[in-house]
Amino acid sequence: MHLGIDLGTSSVKALLVDDEQRIVAEASEPLTIERRHSLWSEQSPDAWWTATARAVARLRDAAPHPFAAVRAVGLSGQMHGATLLDSAERVLRPAILWNDGRSHAECAELESREPRTRAITGNAAMAGFTAPKLLWVAHHEPEIFARTAHVLLPKDWLRLKLTGELATDPSDAAGTLWLDVARRRWSGEMLAACGLSERAMPRVVEGTEPTGTLRAEVAQAWGLSPTAIVAGGGGDNAAGAVGVGVIRPGDALMSLGTSGVIFVVTERFAASPDTGVHAFCHCVPERWHQMSVLLSAASCLSWLASAVGADDVGALLADVEPAARPPGEVIFLPYLSGERTPHSDPNARGVFFGLTHATTRADLAVAVLEGVAFGFADGLAALRAGGGEPDEITVIGGGSRSALWMRILASALGKTLALRERAELGPAYGAARLARIASTGEAVEGVCQKPAIVRRVEPDAALRDAYLARIDRYRDLYARLRTAFGPEAG
Repeated sequence: MHLGIDLGTSSVKALLVDDEQRIVAEASEPLTIERRHSLWSEQSPDAWWTATARAVARLRDAAPHPFAAVRAVGLSGQMHGATLLDSAERVLRPAILWNDGRSHAECAELESREPRTRAITGNAAMAGFTAPKLLWVAHHEPEIFARTAHVLLPKDWLRLKLTGELATDPSDAAGTLWLDVARRRWSGEMLAACGLSERAMPRVVEGTEPTGTLRAEVAQAWGLSPTAIVAGGGGDNAAGAVGVGVIRPGDALMSLGTSGVIFVVTERFAASPDTGVHAFCHCVPERWHQMSVLLSAASCLSWLASAVGADDVGALLADVEPAARPPGEVIFLPYLSGERTPHSDPNARGVFFGLTHATTRADLAVAVLEGVAFGFADGLAALRAGGGEPDEITVIGGGSRSALWMRILASALGKTLALRERAELGPAYGAARLARIASTGEAVEGVCQKPAIVRRVEPDAALRDAYLARIDRYRDLYARLRTAFGPEAG
């Protein structure tokens, strides 16, 4: 038995997986985001631990005997979060999350301090990354910065609680802007540019390798053996890719979660920072990937459901899908948390354009589905400019359940989308696979097979033609509003 834990933005998810890679039990616990100021997005690490313990307890209650047989734990989590600890490993402040935009000015400062930032990291400095956040803390909370002895990513703080070990994996570490991504090790130059040294960083271990065993008190509280190991794990997107077997060069993934990602595996470090595309390590050895990121994807639907009084996203789509007739008349810019690829604009905001007295709730929902799809189209265009051009894209995440959205996405992208078994399980399933490899030493290719395809969604030719013109209007609308969003936009 293997346990996969995914520390997401909106929830912690835990999966119990047997030796045949079947799901024995699953559980999740919600998380909330604190937004104390404009552009801020924070969470309490203590809330992460409480939610994790509750999710694991629910698994244990659902399948006590299989749970007791767990041999290894795999971790996945939201990337880029800055969890600051003092020399006694105590949390100094709430964690600053990936969708926090306060450190936009520090991005320019970082690239000025270290002109080789893009060459070393493969990425332009963006407010979502970890390094600019530490510069912001140094400027605005100098007493906190002075006490900072360790900086951990969210999943790696869970690892510390589980094992007492300070460790991370290359896929998550690549999102900090402190990693030499080609060499899969910390960059002294990038750390020095932030007033830090490697002493503040956890050791880097491949996602398929063990990082330690459970602390005695955790093993006792959870009802597991203290010999159960904890694998290196991976950032959420890389772990999600492992879960659906996206591990070979050219394999591609689209994640429809809180944020949206298109992820293409590469056999080498392939940087294209000027296009807004990320070049990161994969969480399996000797693999890298390119990635475009849409900061708000399924979260746009969650926001709309709340705004129009729907019980939840499922209820909204159940009402809308039978009546929806895309393409719609309303255009939606999905920048509720700013945007990363291709704009790198933390000040960008969500916009409905084209409302009339006749606009209905269904029209707004279609606009949101299309707007997110157009954002993905921008991401695909950036990947194409950087040399990545997948033929078929595997889709994971809760948004993949909507047949209407899949049709809209395939048509907007002009790509075939593949829906696979277990795709909705996401990063937690990949984390369980990494745990298995770490505990058994099996080959990555043997464990990380692609699940069977449930169905393929092909582009609708008529809808594709209609969207080509609408995507141009979508892009023009952002360009016209760009300076109105804020002086630092772009």
